[in-house]
Amino acid sequence: MSRIYLSPPDVGEAEREALDAAVRSGWVAPVGPDLDAFEAEVAAASGRSHGVGLASGTAALHLALKEVGVAAGDDVVVSTFTFAATANAVTYCGATPVFLDSEAASWNLSPDLLAEELAERAGRGRLPKAVVVVDLYGQCADYNRILPLCQEYGVPVIEDAAESLGASCGGRPAGSFGAAAVLSFNGNKIITTSGGGMLVTDDQRVAAHARHLATQARDPAPHYEHSEIGYNYRLSNLLAAFGRAQLAGLAERVERRRAVSRRYREALGDLAGVAFQPTGPGQEPSCWLTCITIDPAEARTTNDTVRLALEAQDIEARPTWKPMHLQPVFRDCPSRLDGTSASIFERGLCLPSGSSLSEADQARVVEGILELAAARR
Repeated sequence: MSRIYLSPPDVGEAEREALDAAVRSGWVAPVGPDLDAFEAEVAAASGRSHGVGLASGTAALHLALKEVGVAAGDDVVVSTFTFAATANAVTYCGATPVFLDSEAASWNLSPDLLAEELAERAGRGRLPKAVVVVDLYGQCADYNRILPLCQEYGVPVIEDAAESLGASCGGRPAGSFGAAAVLSFNGNKIITTSGGGMLVTDDQRVAAHARHLATQARDPAPHYEHSEIGYNYRLSNLLAAFGRAQLAGLAERVERRRAVSRRYREALGDLAGVAFQPTGPGQEPSCWLTCITIDPAEARTTNDTVRLALEAQDIEARPTWKPMHLQPVFRDCPSRLDGTSASIFERGLCLPSGSSLSEADQARVVEGILELAAARR
């Protein structure tokens, strides 16, 4: 039997044809018509007016932070339950990440802890320069509460929607919240450009300046003139062509991941000690990854025991994110915690969730978990 991966690229003939057409068109240089079109199409899918195609979601985070004015010495509030790139980008600006814990209702950033943090900081005159909110595992955060809170204190929000393209919150698509949002097209995401990302915004000035910075901040001149520091961050026209073919199938890919999640819930939902990531009110997750927690006392097993049992059957599962406040590199950063994300990490497991996962392969995953559960009774 072949190996079952966590979230492999889902690629077909359309992507090959799009890439070949881009090569034959002669637009092999970094920019071109497919990049322009991809930016417009992703912006529209995100409910935005402008998009800037970039080399990675991390690059998009870095530029988004710079566009809201984050600089050396600033503090930036960040969801602690996330991939390292979210916090790393803050440090690229010379700023300090301030980690906030999750809410149990969705695993996303806690609006209650955010309210406490902003009120306390306002009282001592040290408001954060920005708040970076992560949409975890394909589910948007509670922006109905988060945005008014930040607006009250005049703090801009950046939506880290790297994991949530295709999701929605209150009828609004992921990527449509905050001053800017960032997307990732890494190979394990719902759509991929092999590697790449995008900054999306409604502010034309922000988009234009981010695009300028992403192309080494070259000023208009016949020679190379630079009046500010730039970066080599642009997505290539070839990868954008690939991404356009992927984006055309976004709705279908999201529905297949949702079907994967439903089947897991039907097959495993009654197991003692097993719980799934909760869905908050008004949320329509894209189900990028389906994640469970395992209570050792009730399940008589652990998340790592399940992971290793699946690995023995050539099935890839992975622990949930290790919170940033527990990472050695960020151990000295300030934080506001209540133990929620640490508890999820201790018990959490991400199951194979790719849009190309067959029902037969998913049955292998389920059978592996059920066999272990039966052996522990």
